[in-house]
Amino acid sequence: MRMGLTIDASCDLPQDFLQQHRIVVMPVTIRVDDETFTDNRDPAEVQRFIDRRLGSRSHSAETEPTTAEEVQELFLGRLVLEYDCVFCLTVTATRSPIHDNVTRASFNVLRNYREMREQAGIPGQFMMRVIDTRNLFAGTAPAIWEAARLIAADMPPAAIRERLNHIASHTYGYLMPRDLYYLRARAKKKNDRSVGLVSAMLGSALDIKPILRCFRGETGPVGKARGFEQGAQQLFDYAAARVRAGLIVPMVCVSYGGDLAVLAQLPGYDKLRTACEECGVALLEAPMSITGMVNVGEGAVALGFAAEEHEPDF
Repeated sequence: MRMGLTIDASCDLPQDFLQQHRIVVMPVTIRVDDETFTDNRDPAEVQRFIDRRLGSRSHSAETEPTTAEEVQELFLGRLVLEYDCVFCLTVTATRSPIHDNVTRASFNVLRNYREMREQAGIPGQFMMRVIDTRNLFAGTAPAIWEAARLIAADMPPAAIRERLNHIASHTYGYLMPRDLYYLRARAKKKNDRSVGLVSAMLGSALDIKPILRCFRGETGPVGKARGFEQGAQQLFDYAAARVRAGLIVPMVCVSYGGDLAVLAQLPGYDKLRTACEECGVALLEAPMSITGMVNVGEGAVALGFAAEEHEPDF
């Protein structure tokens, strides 16, 4: 069976990984004032966004994830011919409409694929499986990494789906923003009350940075640090300890909203890298998507891994 994999653009993974596994990216259109960006994880487009130094203007950006009609067009025009089964992994449905869009599109795709395949002389049924990773940014990576591994191993679709749902329920995604004022402005734009003005003022006055967690679709603060570098040290030390304690999927993904070379300069990153090397865990580094930078600000760091259920220790 020919199996494929699609993700939405806000899922953070390295470009070489996407190319190696022929992962199809469903784009997000972003408009900042009179400028338009296509977020499809193209490194050149990400760099163009960074180089434009849009700064505080980005919080007012309009984002348009792939619509149900566009998903349907992608599948009926291409993917139902290239594959017999496609897994679609999206960011958490609690934070983005993309999961609902893909789910709605799947009904029409499964109703209409037969004609397309018959015209192309392709026998057999087509399957489309939509998976909610229940996470954000780098937190989507463990399920996608595992999906690619299982597809390469030619595992049955039912077994893959069951495994991915298990991974999604045990994935921890962490985020540390640089600018709480930006985060509040973006939250206000989206009518999200999770970041208040008082916390933004306090954080900026004392240089306190929150460590945010996404777990099973719910997001909230689980720690704080005096300054971004101290926060990075806490986050990477914590991740290194979880690596040594054992992960469900042998990988950790870290994404950064800017030049990836900054990661190696952050306190604690070498310790995380050493822990991964010693434990046989893959450490993936990815630029944060344009969508991610628009929503949480440039210079933010995100991290994701899958592990047995535990309480955060910061």
